[in-house]
Amino acid sequence: MKDLDLTPANATCTTCPYCGTGCGVLAAPDGAGGLAIKGDPAHPANLGRLCSKGSALGETVDTDGRLLTPQIANRSASWDEALDLVATRFSDTIAMHGPDSVAFYVSGQLLTEDYYVANKLMKGFIGSANIDTNSRLCMASTVAGHKRAFGTDTVPGTYEDLELADLVVLVGSNLAWCHPVLYQRIAAAKKTRPNMRIVVIDPRRTATTDIADLHLAIAPGTDVALFNRLLAEIHQQGAVDADFVSNHVSGLREALDTASSTDTAETGLPDDQLMHFLNLWVRTEKVVTVFSQGVNQSAQGSDKVNAILNCHLATGRIGQPGMGPFSVTGQPNAMGGREVGGLANMLACHLDIENPDHRALVGGFWSAPAMPERPGLKAVDMFRAVADGRIKALWIMCTNPAVSMPDADAVRDAIAGCDFAVVSDLTGTTDTARLADVVLPATGWGEKDGTVTNSDRTISRQRSVLPAPGQARHDWDIITEIGRRMGWQAAFDYSCPAEIFREYAALSGLAAAQGKDFDISGLADLSNTEYDALRPIRWPVSARNKPADRLFGDGRFFTASGRANMLAVEQAPSVRTPPHRFRLNTGRIRDQWHTMTRTARAPRLNQHYGEPFLEIHPEDALALGLKPAELARVSNQHGHAVLRVLITDRLRPGTVFAPIHWTSETASAGRIGTLVPPRTDPVSGQPDSKSAMVSIAPYAPEWYGFAVSSTPLAPKTDYWANARHSSGWRSELAGLQTPDNWEDFARALFDAPGAQVSSVIDPAKSTTRIALHDNGALIGALYTAPEPVAVARAHISALLGTPGAAALAGRPGQDQPDPGATVCACFNVGVNTIIAAITQQNLLSVDEIGTALQAGSNCGSCRPELAALLNATLGQAAAE
Repeated sequence: MKDLDLTPANATCTTCPYCGTGCGVLAAPDGAGGLAIKGDPAHPANLGRLCSKGSALGETVDTDGRLLTPQIANRSASWDEALDLVATRFSDTIAMHGPDSVAFYVSGQLLTEDYYVANKLMKGFIGSANIDTNSRLCMASTVAGHKRAFGTDTVPGTYEDLELADLVVLVGSNLAWCHPVLYQRIAAAKKTRPNMRIVVIDPRRTATTDIADLHLAIAPGTDVALFNRLLAEIHQQGAVDADFVSNHVSGLREALDTASSTDTAETGLPDDQLMHFLNLWVRTEKVVTVFSQGVNQSAQGSDKVNAILNCHLATGRIGQPGMGPFSVTGQPNAMGGREVGGLANMLACHLDIENPDHRALVGGFWSAPAMPERPGLKAVDMFRAVADGRIKALWIMCTNPAVSMPDADAVRDAIAGCDFAVVSDLTGTTDTARLADVVLPATGWGEKDGTVTNSDRTISRQRSVLPAPGQARHDWDIITEIGRRMGWQAAFDYSCPAEIFREYAALSGLAAAQGKDFDISGLADLSNTEYDALRPIRWPVSARNKPADRLFGDGRFFTASGRANMLAVEQAPSVRTPPHRFRLNTGRIRDQWHTMTRTARAPRLNQHYGEPFLEIHPEDALALGLKPAELARVSNQHGHAVLRVLITDRLRPGTVFAPIHWTSETASAGRIGTLVPPRTDPVSGQPDSKSAMVSIAPYAPEWYGFAVSSTPLAPKTDYWANARHSSGWRSELAGLQTPDNWEDFARALFDAPGAQVSSVIDPAKSTTRIALHDNGALIGALYTAPEPVAVARAHISALLGTPGAAALAGRPGQDQPDPGATVCACFNVGVNTIIAAITQQNLLSVDEIGTALQAGSNCGSCRPELAALLNATLGQAAAE
């Protein structure tokens, strides 16, 4: 990683496109086709920090594999031909089958201006509410919980509250990996104020528990029981804020009655741990409860949210410095999408689609010919409607539902069978784009221009740093051009995103006059120049009222009564795991993002985990006959996956964990969405992504393999997983049958029939080592064995392009140390390098490791692993 001397004066101030933290980024072309990247020290979200993914943004902007022209039926076409076809097919479908026969599926990675015009086109002019977003998969339960309690989808607090709190409770949130900069802000606050307490509530022991004073390894799905018990304890200890509740809250008695009858044995927590948590929460005034996907991605997600909100409302700990419930969003613009009505059951500016006054307001403002009177189809139902033919024309923007949706095989088949499917994306090779009739080349991060809103309501500019490649166009431009070609010229006559932003800001002022929370009318008169220069700003930004960082501290809510609602929520009956089955938890890993269309381009982000894996408890692995690094077949009635076995006691027996990121482009059978059932929360429509029941069995190949290549590989083996590295590509391989001739197999694998081949093949041990050279340079190497291959992967990868004389050895000589598997992706520091430094330099702390090697000194996501390595190495040394 370069030492970057970027400042706002010599770089572009923009915003990171990954999680909902919304970090500010300084970016400038590096002269080699990439970007120099640095955290923006002036941005209030990150104050200069970046995580490993954000730090590697400059490595993800190359145009290799980018879609450069529109595609119709897999052939290049002009924009005129493609746009005319899309407009005509949508118009004809609407004329023949009605507006509800078409749908848009959009993304929390769109910019707000893109999102706004997509919703305007569908809801105001096509006249259907069949537009939903992949934010349905991550934050819909929070939206529902907020609306039931507050009257609007409002996040009350700010990031500063995480640092001001005396107690931070993290519920279903692996903040260290999923929101690393927020994790580092909390860790820094705790270092400054050691009396600050942190509680992590999660069935898994994740990296986040490294800073926890208390980890509650709650039984999966029992959050309502825990927070109902907390509400009852609040009442028993006299911690209810009687004045706040009397003046500003409804429903306390009913909520308490239900909470008091809840059986907390469901949580599986020891009594002493439970009481420790209850006393901490009740007796600490400044408490922030952070919640994320572990709460949201549940068939009871909305009730979980309201159980948490109940506790803050009962105590009045909301909207004040250092206290409040805090939803942290998963995507860079999940909040912006919610603000413009991106969900099928919402209108723009937090207005309600089922409210006739709100429909009339939005319809009148847009001069819309038709407004839907009922919500559209939510994501899971939308793809069911595609499958059964109710939806006949579908436009998917900036997302990959053939991988990310639950029951992903059924979603894939639905898209493939749709009468007319359009995809707007950066590449035409995603699992979803390969199914489309028309694929439109869209711009990506570094090229787009507009705004996003982060988890604490801060609106930031995302600015272009690079020109659009080929014929790629901005999403808002594509959408508005379709609107014009469908006959609505005046309504979609925009020339730049600033015009869209001004219109949207003006509408927010009308919404605020209807008693809604979202108001940026104070920005409605920005000139183009002022919009270009807009610095991060937290809404509301009203033309009439004074700005407020926090909401609800004054007891004013956005319900019809003006009072907050506490809800009586009951713990759902526990889902018992059937015999010989396991409960599958899914989620993100530290260095990858969604379906890896961007992060997989950065070699260093592929080094921590290079293939899909399955975390499983040692007891379960033993019972199943699974050994470390072997392969397991995971299956249920919806689909199957083949995953590398990672045996760990970080989770409970009977439960397993797998990451969501791998696709058909990157692995032979790594699409975890195929295993997730299409079961949803009845209130929010959010899928339950944490409780699939699966069977697990050894995959048992005849051989395992590892290959490195200077060019991308397309293995035809039974199992494979590909990853880019700094010198080329790496592949993990396995086969159910042994090839007749390994050298012929290697030539075919590397598509190098004329290469020079050297090999060491041991039939007795069934091991193979093969090196391929072209003009004296190593272009590929293959290693196979009857068990997982043990070779120095980083060392072998670095030999590509060199004479590679040591390739057949599989390990470096004494004068060439093997760095080992990458632990710190920011500075590309391997496990062997870290262990050697600990022992040779007598390092005694994670900070000393950072001083010696830089590891852990940037985003800090690897600090828990560094601590574990330090403890293990020092413990081993002490034992010796």
